[in-house]
Amino acid sequence: MQAYSDTADVTHFIHGEPVRGAGERTQAVFNPATGERPRKLLLGESADVDTAVASAKRAFPKWRDTAPIRRARVMLRFLELMNRHGDELAAIITAEHGKVFSDAQGEVARGIDVIEFACGIPQLLKGDYTEQVSTGMDNWTTRQPLGVVAGITPFNFPCMVPCWMFPVAIAAGNAFILKPSERDPSASLFMAKLLKEAGLPDGIFNVVQGDKVVVDALLTHPDVKAISFVGSTPIANYIYETGAKHGKRVQALGGAKNHMVVMPDADLDQAVDALVGAGYGSAGERCMAISVAVLVGDVADKIIPRLAERARSLIVKNGMEPDAEMGPVVTRQALERIEGYIATGVEEGAKLVVDGRGLKVEGHEDGFFTGGTLFDNVTPDMRIYKEEIFGPVLACVRAKDFSEAVELVNAHEFGNGVACYTRDGHIAREFGRHIEVGMVGINVPIPVPMAWHGFGGWKRSLFGDTHAYGEEGVRFYTRQKSIMQRWPESTEKGAEFAMPTAK
Repeated sequence: MQAYSDTADVTHFIHGEPVRGAGERTQAVFNPATGERPRKLLLGESADVDTAVASAKRAFPKWRDTAPIRRARVMLRFLELMNRHGDELAAIITAEHGKVFSDAQGEVARGIDVIEFACGIPQLLKGDYTEQVSTGMDNWTTRQPLGVVAGITPFNFPCMVPCWMFPVAIAAGNAFILKPSERDPSASLFMAKLLKEAGLPDGIFNVVQGDKVVVDALLTHPDVKAISFVGSTPIANYIYETGAKHGKRVQALGGAKNHMVVMPDADLDQAVDALVGAGYGSAGERCMAISVAVLVGDVADKIIPRLAERARSLIVKNGMEPDAEMGPVVTRQALERIEGYIATGVEEGAKLVVDGRGLKVEGHEDGFFTGGTLFDNVTPDMRIYKEEIFGPVLACVRAKDFSEAVELVNAHEFGNGVACYTRDGHIAREFGRHIEVGMVGINVPIPVPMAWHGFGGWKRSLFGDTHAYGEEGVRFYTRQKSIMQRWPESTEKGAEFAMPTAK
């Protein structure tokens, strides 16, 4: 597979066509492996949001009234096209995000899982029916689409996270507007073209590129009924409060500081593999990355030398290289932020076992590369423990026993994902029951739920009432209507002044 090499300007996609938009502002799109700026992004303005919403609003009534099985057939054709063109999409992701190609392929595959789930929308939209709730009266429920809905998605998964949103929303009968990350925006246009090829009516899926101007326009637009967001906690909180203030249904997934508890009875080979893969995979730019290893009892002295050896030997290079284990981070600003956190960790007294700063990759000296970093003796009062670094930095914290490890995890403000490595069934059960985190892995380092289960954390990792995709995603993008019915022959004569009851 050759690297993606398109140099055309990145546009919007409105009413089935690429659109340059109303604004003149632009932003460079980088190749993180080289530091080059091969593409230019056209930043949207509020007028572009107005145009996209108007297109979606016009298209919505006919799509809403399309039979669910026919909407599912469009999703099935889109599913087939995504499977056929998945490697092309993965190459686009690697070129703009920097993650290794095999990781980008995995991202596309997880997005495809949700598309496949959405193909079952006729079953998912079925309501409940009760005959004879009262004499001569029946009651049933239906789920109906909201109208025009929007998604605001992060740079770290430019295919998978949008797929958490729009396939379910569209299959349920809504019109969708996507505001992708301005750092790697091209995947959104690729999927928009495939949706059009699959037969999706113009206006049902629109893409508006941009920054905070577009975000705020979506949050305040009176015709946008719901907003789904994935990103950092401060922005998630802003999205939630602003959207709710303007009467929208909001689902905002925030930040994370995911722990992995390693018990003394754990298989250490498996635990090392898990920490290295989950801590350094995708350069740590995953909301489900393991960034804290909680080492219980005497585990630390056994496992840290092995982690250090693996961190030093990571193969870091251009993500399109077949043997690459870790690529660059997404921008130079991200690189500077990550390496700033490493310096802070040293200043705060953590033991820097492996220092990934200053890494240069031959032939890619201007790329945004950093190596894997490993800290020991990290304490809960340190910034590198409390804050989300979003880079290949693994912090090791020591706990004397299982109870202390659980208390440590539960005390953190984030509750996105967590893992526990153990052979003890009782420990596993107690961990699953008592840990205050939304997604839990037992000997599974990155417990991202499958498409039919739904994704979401607890505490300050989620703002809103429902998780992404799965049945909760269907509920988020629809609203329940309850209908009670009886016929004149079953209706008693005379006005009823008392509260109706079952008779």
